[in-house]
Amino acid sequence: MLYLAVDQHRKQLTVNLRDEAGDVILKRQISTEWKRVREFLDEVRNRSVSGGGVVTIVEICGFNDWFLKMLAEYGCREIVLVQPEKRSKNKTDRRDADGLGELLWTNRQRLLEGKKVQNVRRIVPPSPRDAEDRQLTAVRQRLGRLRTRTINRVQHLLLKHNLQQECPTKGLQTKAARKWLTKLELGMMDRLELDHLLSQWELYDKQIVELETRIGARQAENQAAVTIATIPGAGPYGSLALASSIGSVDRFRSARSLAHYWGLTPGCRNSGDATRRLGSITKEGSAMARFILGQIVVHILRRDGRMKEWFQRIKKRRGSKIARVAVMRRVATIIWHMLKHQQAYRLIGDNAPNDPRSACLLPDRNAFFEARQGRSNEDCGQDKKKLPRLRERGNRTSLTRP
Repeated sequence: MLYLAVDQHRKQLTVNLRDEAGDVILKRQISTEWKRVREFLDEVRNRSVSGGGVVTIVEICGFNDWFLKMLAEYGCREIVLVQPEKRSKNKTDRRDADGLGELLWTNRQRLLEGKKVQNVRRIVPPSPRDAEDRQLTAVRQRLGRLRTRTINRVQHLLLKHNLQQECPTKGLQTKAARKWLTKLELGMMDRLELDHLLSQWELYDKQIVELETRIGARQAENQAAVTIATIPGAGPYGSLALASSIGSVDRFRSARSLAHYWGLTPGCRNSGDATRRLGSITKEGSAMARFILGQIVVHILRRDGRMKEWFQRIKKRRGSKIARVAVMRRVATIIWHMLKHQQAYRLIGDNAPNDPRSACLLPDRNAFFEARQGRSNEDCGQDKKKLPRLRERGNRTSLTRP
């Protein structure tokens, strides 16, 4: 079997090919022209005819798609996608390809069996359906940012001439305000810029409406997205983006794994017997998923009383920013339980028959102490120490098992 490592760039591929013994038998740089790539893959395929195939490792980037399809077309046995590591001080394309090749050959058995390799973040390619949903929601996010940037530029023009106080409404995103902006008297260049901004604003609104229609139709066909949409604030766009980012929930062994996948777990720097050092969250996962969870948290804190109570306790100790991130991480674990057990999100105190959401339950204090009657004083003392821990553990999820 041959082991191929590829460091992919826009105009060239830096490759490193090893045999079964781990010896480098080929290393070169290849142009990304179709002819050159096909000639190289033909050469690799001819070398591997009697060796049992080729295993390829590639670092994930924004333009892997065409190359991954070509590798599958030429009969690559396994494609290992990994996330790039932190940049080294002695970085070259050849060193990167050689390091990937060494990583692949050293851990070939575990990678082929799909097992975890220490310090290697392997990427699971999404299904064609999830890939389309990810692209659709990414375009929606990008259009939203462009529209926000356009509105901010319009506000800057008004502030430039101190005209914001003459707006007929408090905000600019109303029909009355838009109509006022079209008739506003400004200098020649400012009027020209404002007209262009209003045209862009109108175009973005039209495109966003079209995208949201498509997103709504695809979200209704995705059972995971429909389940996530029961969370307050998770509309069709947010629920579809999170569902497509997760894919199959079965590939996450626990709720903690999903939180780590989205980069919501704290980094650490421990050494020897020193005090445990925890840092900020890793942010190694999907930035879009963290953005959407940040938006969902605002709505959850308004409607979920128990979650808000937990948020307030953390806020007093650590501040509002850390408390919000803590809620984001808890929502990620809740989403795992929701998808794993096919249950909707349930709010506390909502007992309407047409709304399956109910309480985010904590261990009942009275029932806890009633259960320990008749036990020894030593055991009771241990229970008092465990109670805060149990209450905290009960707060980790707002899902109650059936």
